[in-house]
Amino acid sequence: MTDTIAQDALIEATRSARLSRRSVLIGTAAVAGVGVLAACSPSGGSPSDTTTPGGSTGGLVALADVPVGGAVSATDAAGDPVIIAQPEAGTVVGFSAICTHMGCTVAPDGAELKCPCHGSVYDAATGANVSGPAPRPLDAFNVKVDGDQVVEA
Repeated sequence: MTDTIAQDALIEATRSARLSRRSVLIGTAAVAGVGVLAACSPSGGSPSDTTTPGGSTGGLVALADVPVGGAVSATDAAGDPVIIAQPEAGTVVGFSAICTHMGCTVAPDGAELKCPCHGSVYDAATGANVSGPAPRPLDAFNVKVDGDQVVEA
């Protein structure tokens, strides 16, 4: 009978060890999966030239902060990342900052907008995709200059 008890204890210990190894493997796979999802999430990119909504008028950004021939990152009223560009002095355009490939956040880089995740490149003045895997241009939205602020039209 002692042999049976010892054998049962050994079987139970073996089952527990298998469960533990299985739990570790499942946990490792889950952590790796979260890492992959985080890298491809819309917030996966971190633009270095981020501008928050401007002054008391509720603008997206001050016109003076948008370089002529370039663009800046901003946040719209809903908190979504957007791009504000000034192709010519006094002319402003707005685009979603969400890459049309996998949803990462694009960042201004001179006259281009670059996706840090998979290399898509967009024209800052038009939102058209220039290169990379993006299947279509960035979504545009209407903006205008109101005083010294760029606001949603």
